[in-house]
Amino acid sequence: MNWYNVGKIVNTHGVRGEVRVMSRTDFPEERYAIGSKLGLFLPKSKQPIHLTVATHRKHKNFDLLTFENHSNINDVEKYRDGILKVSEEHLGELDEHEFYYHEIIGCNVVDLEGREIGKVTEIISTGANDVWSVKPETGKTHYIPYIEDVVKEVDIDNKKIVIDPLEGLLS
Repeated sequence: MNWYNVGKIVNTHGVRGEVRVMSRTDFPEERYAIGSKLGLFLPKSKQPIHLTVATHRKHKNFDLLTFENHSNINDVEKYRDGILKVSEEHLGELDEHEFYYHEIIGCNVVDLEGREIGKVTEIISTGANDVWSVKPETGKTHYIPYIEDVVKEVDIDNKKIVIDPLEGLLS
């Protein structure tokens, strides 16, 4: 089964089993909803600990969660530095022109003439739009904004993205 990162437990919060999560999801309302099933991957562990969200609230830049059957700090202290993930079967459907990061990372990027530009290695969230880090086989990394004027086609099945680079974008 494939698992996808939604956040990292960075600390406990209070004494009633609440944890601070540095979120890595665009869908915190869905991922941290009461009853949501998450897998916790601790450092040096390959098997997840299955958890069910009991409560969720926002506090400053963190999502605060409690889990069913984890009612005090002693139950969750050992989870610090663990990565919360959602299983592939719990990924929701996205709207047209929306993609999960794991679908975009690794795609080959070409221009309108079919010239190879590189592979997407990272996605940077800037607020206004995402920026895709594209690494060619040789040379420096290009930063491609995910905007309609530049990205013309995304073919997830064939791991191919066609772009129309703005002047100076690839220099």
